[in-house]
Amino acid sequence: MKRVLVVLSVLAVFCFVAIVQYSDCIAAEGGLRYSISVAKFENKSNWRGQWDLGDAWGAVLTDSLNQTGKFIVLGEKDMRREAMDEQDFAASGRAAGGGKKVVTGQMTPAQLLVKGDITHFSDATQGGGGGIGFKGIRIGGGTSEAEINVVMYIVDSSTGQVMASKKCYGKVSKTGLTFGLTTGGFSGDVGGFKKTNAGKAVEAAVDEGVAFMISQIDSIPWSGTVILVKDGKVYINRGEREGVSVGQTFNVGKAEILRDPDTGEVLDQSLEKVGSIKVATVKEKLSICNVISGKNIAKGMTVAMP
Repeated sequence: MKRVLVVLSVLAVFCFVAIVQYSDCIAAEGGLRYSISVAKFENKSNWRGQWDLGDAWGAVLTDSLNQTGKFIVLGEKDMRREAMDEQDFAASGRAAGGGKKVVTGQMTPAQLLVKGDITHFSDATQGGGGGIGFKGIRIGGGTSEAEINVVMYIVDSSTGQVMASKKCYGKVSKTGLTFGLTTGGFSGDVGGFKKTNAGKAVEAAVDEGVAFMISQIDSIPWSGTVILVKDGKVYINRGEREGVSVGQTFNVGKAEILRDPDTGEVLDQSLEKVGSIKVATVKEKLSICNVISGKNIAKGMTVAMP
């Protein structure tokens, strides 16, 4: 009996070690993240209310993308515009000195854009009286149904090309206690909005869209750039923030882009490989790599997955 227990213990330890090593291998091979920005979705439905449907959708989508941990989520367009306005104000010389100085030239560019159209939306409550309202949320009885249809596009910010698209749908039907927005509308309170029936329908459609986006990551080309070659080390502009990890290998070369001479549209893109590198040190926004093969790796070259 003791011999059996010893054998089982050894097997358990062996399995644990194998699982840890397998997990480390998977982590080293995947998890690369893209910087992404949500553009305002155009409301093409016939619905008009006391709150902005496009703003509500954008806020929930931005929040959901951030929660996945699989993207570097940048502020929506209006947020980035406000940041640039603040930079311009600081540079004008009218701002007080001291403290943390606002500087230009450090905003992270988006590799991918998410945009689309809201093609249908309805939010109807029937019966049950007027209910009560508190902080913009209405609670009442009766039957409530909220429904939304959205077409979502993932766009390459460099070329403007649509990489993938998805029709998303969300619907919530409830009898009894219902939640809705009162006068004053959506004010950026994502948590409060998600408690409403309209918010739950939007969240359901967003979840469908985000799941689709995650499934498309592997088919979207990931790349970086060599920013410095010094003392046999290659520095690239992708780091911990982008999901790069120690031990990962990348191909390095000159990106060859074929464009339509009539329209300027990108027809194809390939990498003329000159060497390979392996990540030795990872920092937040850059990685330091050793050269595995090749002798002509230079600043400005493209870094891509093998």
